[in-house]
Amino acid sequence: MRKKNTELLRDVIGQVLKANHLDKQLNEKRLIDAWPKVLGDNITQYTTELKVKNKVLYVTLTSSVLRHDLFLSREEIKKSLNKQVGTDVINDIILK
Repeated sequence: MRKKNTELLRDVIGQVLKANHLDKQLNEKRLIDAWPKVLGDNITQYTTELKVKNKVLYVTLTSSVLRHDLFLSREEIKKSLNKQVGTDVINDIILK
């Protein structure tokens, strides 16, 4: 017998994550995992650290030239990363 109030497993998992306040950490992890997909392998090899704190993505790079280039396109990168995750996870990017 099938119940009339069935829900998709995806929706139920989302509700559980939200109820336990785990959705923020999961989205931050998805955003960090999206960095190589959005920016590619060339930029990823110069990236040493990525972390999200208070809706700000902190990126540590080994190349000052690349840091300057990424600084000029921070808004596009932010939009692309948030789009890849599917929600607004970050509001700003700080390049170190």
